[in-house]
Amino acid sequence: MSADALPAIAALHRRFLFDYPYEAARQLEAIDMSEAVDLLAAVPPNAAARTWQALAADVAAGALLQAPNALARHLLSETDPAQATAVLAQLEPEARARLLGLLDTRVAAELEGLLRYPPESVGRIMDPQITPVRTDATVAEALRRLRSVRRKALRELFVVDGEGRLSGRIEIQELAVAEEDTPLRELTRPLAAMVRDIDPREDVAAILQRHPITALPVVNQAGRLVGVIRQAALVSAIEDESRIDIQRMVGVSGDERATSSSFFAVRKRLPWLQVNLLTAFLAAAVVGMFEGLIAQFTALAVLLPVVAGQSGNAGAQALAVTMRGLALREISLRHWPQMLGKEAWAGLANGIAVAATTALGVYLWSQSLGLVLVIVIAMVFSMVVAGLSGALVPILLQRFGQDPATASSIILTTVTDVVGFFTFLGTATLFASMLPQ
Repeated sequence: MSADALPAIAALHRRFLFDYPYEAARQLEAIDMSEAVDLLAAVPPNAAARTWQALAADVAAGALLQAPNALARHLLSETDPAQATAVLAQLEPEARARLLGLLDTRVAAELEGLLRYPPESVGRIMDPQITPVRTDATVAEALRRLRSVRRKALRELFVVDGEGRLSGRIEIQELAVAEEDTPLRELTRPLAAMVRDIDPREDVAAILQRHPITALPVVNQAGRLVGVIRQAALVSAIEDESRIDIQRMVGVSGDERATSSSFFAVRKRLPWLQVNLLTAFLAAAVVGMFEGLIAQFTALAVLLPVVAGQSGNAGAQALAVTMRGLALREISLRHWPQMLGKEAWAGLANGIAVAATTALGVYLWSQSLGLVLVIVIAMVFSMVVAGLSGALVPILLQRFGQDPATASSIILTTVTDVVGFFTFLGTATLFASMLPQ
């Protein structure tokens, strides 16, 4: 091979890894780990990351352990957090701590948070060390992969598609007696059941009662296989469900439940109610700043709750979507720019549409173009701010270790009230000469 051809070959390697990551991942899974790591280290980090996150979780974990520190840092920092944590979960605690120590403090804290599933979730009892096989592989490739990992007590393998999504299962016995060139898709059977990593343990017990299975696959929000719950954990889930039911009957819990005592409920709720009282005074103080204006133009007092109420509803919608995304791990702290952009455009579009309807109603009621102008400007601006606040408040609370479910609504109500009141009354001050007496 001539020296002139080497740059072209290297460029082709880079394009292949970047444009066809799942095909490249399959090829890398078939070669020696050290050679695969050398290949990833020889290409630009963005191309390496595209292919690395397409690898099976156990293979990606092995590659991460052998990768140079700079490459490992880039892979964990730039990959989707849910996929990065699925790989980190494959490692021993000491190796995981070493890799997290290479990262920026905020990135490491985010990944550590994702690694800690809620106490009563499926993720806490699953075994993250899995050996999936790809649906387009052959029996020979699957057997070679099993021999390389040397994992015992396996009765079945779980099959994933090109993007790592769970698609079925294969019995080990059928795999052992099949012809080596048989595609795995011909041996793949449908799944009896599966569960998500953030589902409650009670779901595992319910599934076990309906299906006589010894291993239950666990997927994340994207449908990618992240672990398996084996027979011992399945039995333990039944016992845990009984224990949790007994605890709920007497209110013994780290968090408030329907059966918790009144004292417990007061202790949990009262501090935030006191905070809410202070924020209500803050909103009242904003209105008090414009007391003379309201006394002069009484129509403002009639319309003031319209702006605040509508912005509050818009903020609550954004808050609900963001809270759901955080709970289901559809988004993480790293997605805040994307969420803010989405909510800003949604708030602007909704604000214009609602303002148009409001303008019609206000004009028919007051016959004042000045009042229409004031409420249109205030409505659009306050709804944009409400959408941004609904997305940003729970993300910031989670970033600083607070419970978004408890505090978000109080903070959001304050923001929407203060911004709505100030925007409406401030705009009215600017256009006071156009308002009806």
